[in-house]
Amino acid sequence: MSTLRAEGVTKIFGRKAAEAQRRLRDGADIAGLGVTPAVLDVSFEVRPGEIFVVMGLSGSGKSTLIRMLNGLLEPTAGRVLIDGTDLTRLSPKGLREVRQKKISMVFQHFALFPHRTVLENAAYALEVQNVPKEERLGKAREFLRVVGLEGWEDKLPGELSGGMQQRVGIARALTAGTDIMLMDEAFSALDPLIRREMQELLLELQSGLGKTIVFITHDLNEAMRLGDRVAMMRGGRVMQIGTAEEILTDPANDYVAQFVADVDRARVLTADSVMEKPLAIVDAGNGPRAAVRAMRETQSAGAFVVGRDRRLIGVVHAEPAARAVRDGVSSLEGLIDREVAPVSPDTALADLFGRCAESPVPVPVADGAGRLLGVIPRVTLLAALGNAGEVAAHA
Repeated sequence: MSTLRAEGVTKIFGRKAAEAQRRLRDGADIAGLGVTPAVLDVSFEVRPGEIFVVMGLSGSGKSTLIRMLNGLLEPTAGRVLIDGTDLTRLSPKGLREVRQKKISMVFQHFALFPHRTVLENAAYALEVQNVPKEERLGKAREFLRVVGLEGWEDKLPGELSGGMQQRVGIARALTAGTDIMLMDEAFSALDPLIRREMQELLLELQSGLGKTIVFITHDLNEAMRLGDRVAMMRGGRVMQIGTAEEILTDPANDYVAQFVADVDRARVLTADSVMEKPLAIVDAGNGPRAAVRAMRETQSAGAFVVGRDRRLIGVVHAEPAARAVRDGVSSLEGLIDREVAPVSPDTALADLFGRCAESPVPVPVADGAGRLLGVIPRVTLLAALGNAGEVAAHA
């Protein structure tokens, strides 16, 4: 997989850009030079197979940045490297080859050819690479099917809705066969319902294809939903880079904290981020007395029963366990409630409300092998969501 890295990338517009860069490097003021600093000393590496979201409001520098990532703009300072190759050192021919074979683009306003069919638009990236017609059309058909446009190959773009046109744009980028996709405000021209649908499509495609994606957006909820990591920009600088959970729970500064205060934390935070160590645990080979003791010591309404390798079997509730002790029962068999199904670590908190409200015990969290990782008490869930209000109140 190809790698993409930015090292100290700066872009200053104006005739005295070089002088402005020297002054900035020396910590001097650039006022009065008549220049516009658009991107200032930005560094990051996009990991192979991740969706790296660059998020910022208008004027933050994100669109200038993406144009440097594909060589459309040359940095005033710094480097952009694809697989270790510095784009600024390439000849025009070399840069064209990188764009054709390494990087594909998906634009905000689709950028389709109006007089070419959907199939011809999807195949265009291979056409400019002089791939034989049948081969390129075959690949284009394949990816049109992947994005849900099978049967629309002979239509013109004007006959498609906005969401369908953007699907053509994505199919074209996929047909190009590049490892890296740059998506510049790709969904912002769509209405909210279609936008959500396209976000789901992108996540579904990514789970199967594992592209390296840089996604530009001004929408924070979109950034948090799509990004494996998010770079938050302001005034040309990166304020913070991290996962959605890291940015929400540990903002780097007041600007970031204020910006994320209104995010729907229930849709971003996951069980893994709020779960606690389970306290009341009993081995399946123990009896009711051990379960009662564990519950009493931890002041719990139930004890989780685990087997070999800490695999979750179920839960024993306080009242039946106490009754079994009084009756002289020596085994947990028949007392275990096996209906308490665990959730996975990546379950969104929004999907836990019902479970927490109905369950007399904390909701268990288990991995794919069924091993108990942690639990989520009702009060912990409410506290995690309540932090949003605290951030807003102190911003």
